[in-house]
Amino acid sequence: MNWLLVAMGAAVGAPLRYLTDRAIQSRHDSVFPWGTFTVNVVGSAILGVITGAASTVHLLLGVGFCGALTTYSTFSYESLRLAQTGARMYAAANVVASILAGLTAVLIGRAIGSHFFGF
Repeated sequence: MNWLLVAMGAAVGAPLRYLTDRAIQSRHDSVFPWGTFTVNVVGSAILGVITGAASTVHLLLGVGFCGALTTYSTFSYESLRLAQTGARMYAAANVVASILAGLTAVLIGRAIGSHFFGF
């Protein structure tokens, strides 16, 4: 039954990632991957909030939804592509900003989860 919770969360997270990425990226006239950056930071915050939640919530939202919403592979590919096309400053900014923003988001999410839900 655990796999079903993961699949249900992923079924919502994957299309939401795609739609969010496209919507955000279409609003920026930049080679910086704002869409991927956004879904990764939001996913980190959500995962931070539910840290410590019951197993079923963690499987549905943490593993399934956040796992499908966020994308390390796309982040890696986009960073490499920026560097290969000569946009090395954007590549470096993407790596540094994504890591710092993701860590900050998960820490803030944990604080929110702890405060409001006692996790």
